[in-house]
Amino acid sequence: MRKRLIQAALVFIAVVVVAQFIRPGRTNPPIDASRTIQAQAGMSAALVAVLDRACKDCHSNATVWPWYTQIAPVSWAMAYEAKAGRKALNFSEWAGYTPAQQRDLLVQSCQDATTGRMPWSTWTTLHPESKLSAQDVETICAAARRAEAVAAAGVEGRVTP
Repeated sequence: MRKRLIQAALVFIAVVVVAQFIRPGRTNPPIDASRTIQAQAGMSAALVAVLDRACKDCHSNATVWPWYTQIAPVSWAMAYEAKAGRKALNFSEWAGYTPAQQRDLLVQSCQDATTGRMPWSTWTTLHPESKLSAQDVETICAAARRAEAVAAAGVEGRVTP
């Protein structure tokens, strides 16, 4: 029994060591500052501050890669989540969305923040500064309401909550 336990431990250690050599891409695409949500005329500074603090690591091209993202399998999970987050919503590419898409993304962000779907609890455990306060959620939802009001009024152009 003891011999099998030692063998299992050695196999586990070997797998962990080998896994460290399988590195996912941990890159940040270039950022054109004129395309970011921060650069959009009339964008609320409060909204930008909330998004920068709580959302940027998964939903922008400015991901910060902490030391633990160097260690497999965490490195794999973080690279995957950053890629998936950018695909779903990328605040670094805000100008690339149509006004209707911008509105829909803000509304979805409000819903996700209100229900606690975003940011993920696993993420906020590691990054307590990314937790959203009631005021943060209200800031996001106010931007979504302004975007909807602009659309209802039939105003043309980009959403600028």
